[in-house]
Amino acid sequence: MGLEFRKLHPTFVAEASRIDLRKVVDESAFEQIREAMDRFAVLVFRDQGFSGEEQLAFATRLDGELHRKTGISVLQKSRFGDEALTDVSNVNADGEILEAGARQRSYTLANRLWHTDASFQDPRGRYSMLAALVVPAVSADTEFADMRSAHDTLPQTTKSGLEGLHAHHSIAYSRQTLGFEFSAAESERLKGAVHPLVLVNPRTGRRSLYLASHASRIVEQPIAEGRLLLRDLMEHATRPERVYRHAWRAGDFVIWDNRATMHRARPFEDTVHRREMRRVTTLDVGDPSRVAQAA
Repeated sequence: MGLEFRKLHPTFVAEASRIDLRKVVDESAFEQIREAMDRFAVLVFRDQGFSGEEQLAFATRLDGELHRKTGISVLQKSRFGDEALTDVSNVNADGEILEAGARQRSYTLANRLWHTDASFQDPRGRYSMLAALVVPAVSADTEFADMRSAHDTLPQTTKSGLEGLHAHHSIAYSRQTLGFEFSAAESERLKGAVHPLVLVNPRTGRRSLYLASHASRIVEQPIAEGRLLLRDLMEHATRPERVYRHAWRAGDFVIWDNRATMHRARPFEDTVHRREMRRVTTLDVGDPSRVAQAA
């Protein structure tokens, strides 16, 4: 397979040449995709026709272990029968558009915050793969921020000061900033996890900031100082020159590296227009491929 990639942004994101990912089984083909992920961090594949089972199978073949301890699974069971297949839609189990006051809708509103998937778990998320099945006629885009460029463009003194710092990530924290309330039992299952503020891609050696709206505090600093630092870094990371905005088409399949990017959904009239999307996230454990040469 000879995949080609066309850059969609000066520092990251590329669109792949035409391919049916459901038929990709050769390890060399998967390694081409992994190498492109190392280079671009976000890949756009057009005109894919995954079923839920096929999406799960592809994610496993590409990157190994799947993330099943999702935040939404604490609130309700997956309507697809597998917690690894996350429903990123605005419909209920009967396929009807969620009402404005629905608890599920209130929970998913936090997807409009800058975040990285499964940072609240240990092991954290590695790749996310989002399939667009039904796309509204109105704009319902997703934005991505390049956290590698964000790290590279920091002053050297700031970069040095971030080494060795860790942030606590909690999906309960990010939801609670918007007023969402969890029961005591739900909160008990959402303790969060601690991760370095700077990650290093083991395949390339490249550094990236590891931030999210889930980041509640910096472990080594007083709470107020740590939160101010996180706010400053978020503002730096999401400057317009580091952001790509993806306009979805039905059949789009987008893969992104959660260690090297943040993303957020942009608002649309979600109580009027139907949108159905399904996401699978892999865990950052091991490496199913050979170790690549440093980029």
